Amino acid sequence: MTHLLDEKLGPMAPFVIGLLRELDALGIDLCQPEIDHLCYRAASPGEYLLLSDCLADAGELLVEGMIGGRPIATYRLHQPLHIQMRSKDGAAIDTQVPCIELAAPKPGRNHQAGLEHIELVVASLPALVAAHPQLAFKTGNMGDSRNPDVGLMLGSGQVKFHLRSLAAVIEEEIGTAAVVPVPRDYFTQQD
Repeated sequence: MTHLLDEKLGPMAPFVIGLLRELDALGIDLCQPEIDHLCYRAASPGEYLLLSDCLADAGELLVEGMIGGRPIATYRLHQPLHIQMRSKDGAAIDTQVPCIELAAPKPGRNHQAGLEHIELVVASLPALVAAHPQLAFKTGNMGDSRNPDVGLMLGSGQVKFHLRSLAAVIEEEIGTAAVVPVPRDYFTQQD
């Protein structure tokens, strides 16, 4: 289950499988999960630019815009990441991750480069949270009007749950002119 981007980003399938195994151990239903993307956080603006070029060769840029004060780009991979594993009860899980999100570091903050999170599409955020009251979900974005989500920090990374795929959210944002463009001089200002 290697991917051509593993050399640049680190072993992606083991990262995703590790998070899925942690969810499974917590009792979160993994019956054919819809993992719409994984995120890699760059440590520097220079690394972000280098990886942007690399990802442009490996996929189609869906959008690049300013989110949370820094650029974030999303690519639909030409070769989706294939995930195969068995849940703790022995059920086969065979799914794909079609997109990768590349996040630049926020100005003035130090970030460790690496795979950071995955996002799964679920039918209901309140039902997910209610079904697992013992878990410390981050629910601050659950009321967001465009793309509500809840997050869960795990030992090997973060998992976010939302109601529709990132590609669908991006399509809506582009269609409604909600994407905030990256300023032309953003990367020269960061040096």
